[in-house]
Amino acid sequence: MSTDRPGPEPRAAFARFIPVPTRWMDNDAYGHLNNVVYYSLFDTAVNRHLIEQGALDLERGEVIGLVVETHCNFFSSLAFPQAVEAGLRVASRGRSSVRYEIGLFAEGEPLCAARGHFVHVYVDRQTRRPVAALPASHLKALAALEMP
Repeated sequence: MSTDRPGPEPRAAFARFIPVPTRWMDNDAYGHLNNVVYYSLFDTAVNRHLIEQGALDLERGEVIGLVVETHCNFFSSLAFPQAVEAGLRVASRGRSSVRYEIGLFAEGEPLCAARGHFVHVYVDRQTRRPVAALPASHLKALAALEMP
């Protein structure tokens, strides 16, 4: 087992930032965001980007993304009522899958408090089988998250 633990990354490592609000209920008994909240913030940021870019239609879209893998490393605590910004980037994409990487930053902080990823496999809404290729609307939305 590797002992190399990833460290926090700077804002410059991400292509786009989306504000993700914290809520009173997000804090746990230890006074910071519960670990499960970080995954919710990841999901919220990515899907908000896709909706804003016209790639995700929650009610009628023929293609939907299913999360098949998640991961998170924690570096420092976040807590309600902090303002949090999610940095987004696309790390890789295949025929029907995308690995999104997300950094959660306390407002104004130069390094992320947590960094993680999740993988979407894009499937046909009806059959739940992977699509043959990502639709043009998704490719456009993903291009905005690719690092130069």
